Amino acid sequence: MPSHDPSRDPGLDDRDRAILKLLQEDGRLTNLELATRINLSPSACLRRVKLLEERGLISRYVMLLDEKAAGLAGTAFVLVTLDQQGRAALDAFEAAIQRHPEVTECCLLAGAADYMVRVVYADSADFERIHTDILTQLPGVVRVQSTLALRTVKRTTALPV
Repeated sequence: MPSHDPSRDPGLDDRDRAILKLLQEDGRLTNLELATRINLSPSACLRRVKLLEERGLISRYVMLLDEKAAGLAGTAFVLVTLDQQGRAALDAFEAAIQRHPEVTECCLLAGAADYMVRVVYADSADFERIHTDILTQLPGVVRVQSTLALRTVKRTTALPV
């Protein structure tokens, strides 16, 4: 287990870290279950959770779907290059990419490409549709370079707290 780095400590104590760790593992824990696991009263536990939410450390609660069970067996990482890098071009691309549920992540990059996009797809025909009808048609796109994932070795939404 990696050691805690105090230089990036957002003012958390051990109980706050325990709350965050447990909720990242199972966001459906009731307050009573959470309080019992960290040895706090339910009211004290709820106060801490509310403070973590107010501070923005807990941004939302979600359910994660299994991609394969949902019929989305493929993952591709696509590097996207735009014709311009001005604020208007970036804003237009970023607004357009939000409309496509096949895109599960999009990051602005520093480097040769402008964005890296994570795409999920059902099969090769579905990926071709996404490539041809979506990615290459986004505003300002001049180049896309795709890499298909063979197998996911590690994927987590949990942050090290």
